[in-house]
Amino acid sequence: MRRDFERGRLMPGVSQRWEPVTARGGSGAGGMAELADAAIAARGRVERALDAAGPEFSGLLVDVCCFLKGLEQVERERQWPQRSAKLMLGAGLRILERHYNPPQLPRHSSMRVWAGENYRPGLGDGIDV
Repeated sequence: MRRDFERGRLMPGVSQRWEPVTARGGSGAGGMAELADAAIAARGRVERALDAAGPEFSGLLVDVCCFLKGLEQVERERQWPQRSAKLMLGAGLRILERHYNPPQLPRHSSMRVWAGENYRPGLGDGIDV
């Protein structure tokens, strides 16, 4: 999420940037368009991750993972009891883990049929036409 946060240029700037904004390996209008597309895609991924975390955890995850605030600072700002941010962060990170690495459904290697080995269905099997 942090990488997408940076790629999406979501970090608020405090001063003017003097270095040119360029896309890696690109130049001209195409490079700028690729940069804009990458930033938009990254912003979308951050938004989906925070939606998955829900309103209970999204603010905490942004503060710790994106703005790199310490747990003690988060507890002070939110007037939480000591060590509560650690518990909340653990729950929020588990939600993010499920979002980024969803559990894989078991794959069946073959179809299961309740028929004999040499059975071949016909058009008229059990159907009166």
